[in-house]
Amino acid sequence: MSNIRKEVVNAAINRAFSLIDTAIHNNIHKHFEFKKQTLLADNSLTVDEKTEAIKKITETYDRDKVFNNSGTKRICENCNQECLATLFCEYCVRNYLKANFSNWTSGNDNIDNLIQKCQSETLIPKQIIEWIPYNNLQNLEYLTEGGFSKIYTASWIDGYYIEWNSKKQQLKRFGKQKVILKKLENVENANQSWFEEVCISKMYN
Repeated sequence: MSNIRKEVVNAAINRAFSLIDTAIHNNIHKHFEFKKQTLLADNSLTVDEKTEAIKKITETYDRDKVFNNSGTKRICENCNQECLATLFCEYCVRNYLKANFSNWTSGNDNIDNLIQKCQSETLIPKQIIEWIPYNNLQNLEYLTEGGFSKIYTASWIDGYYIEWNSKKQQLKRFGKQKVILKKLENVENANQSWFEEVCISKMYN
């Protein structure tokens, strides 16, 4: 692909979204089709930028279809299940994560069980809750203190999952990235609702 002007792509997506008439385009499927056709007709975008923009809105559309269990299903060529997502198969992603449950642990059963539950219900590759071992972090630095917790910055060596590689049948990572860490002072007495709030925030935002 040629150089993608990310700010131009994002602006075009926002324009398409603002033009939606909810009285006409009254469900997620009509929303997506309208935005797709609007982007294809947008002369401010190059061909590659249109492809990138449509990929971005398709990622959101896939998430919404899986979350709402709505839309046309297809047969996954790998697992042969009827899936809703188009850029990946939600069942293949979940099975991949489940196969790795034994390869990691936080050392706390409540945390492990909640992360595994979140992974078993994941909606999109970019929004996967996971446990990050401390040795996968570098350059840990104190930032500030707030909400009865200390806040740090660090570099996550591998980075978050970014997309599903259908050919290799595995998740691809973003690569090294800066992250914010919040130190939980008493993990043994951590409230279950605190962990659930973290998972919900990651999965649906």
